Amino acid sequence: MADLSQQEWEEQLEADNNAVILDVRTQDEVDEGMIPNAIHIDIYKGQGFVDEVEALDKTKNYYVYCRSGARSGQACGIMNQLGFEKAYNLEGGFMNWQGDVAHKE
Repeated sequence: MADLSQQEWEEQLEADNNAVILDVRTQDEVDEGMIPNAIHIDIYKGQGFVDEVEALDKTKNYYVYCRSGARSGQACGIMNQLGFEKAYNLEGGFMNWQGDVAHKE
């Protein structure tokens, strides 16, 4: 797992054609907006989170975020234990995100 600054995360993501953005916040948080093209799996689902993550493609590079960077750090740790080699945590999380924000219709 690597903790990336907002700038590192954005630059690396932009250059990565094998990237998947993963939002691990709650549904209420996601309803307030999310990083465009992110997939949402709530880390608070417990075993449900593990099951959904387990179904993801382990050959992809995952850029993981939450509100502040704490839950996404935990998610990256879980993903590493499940055999995901490339999981990157967004330091400062969505609170400090300066990029585009998508809202669900």
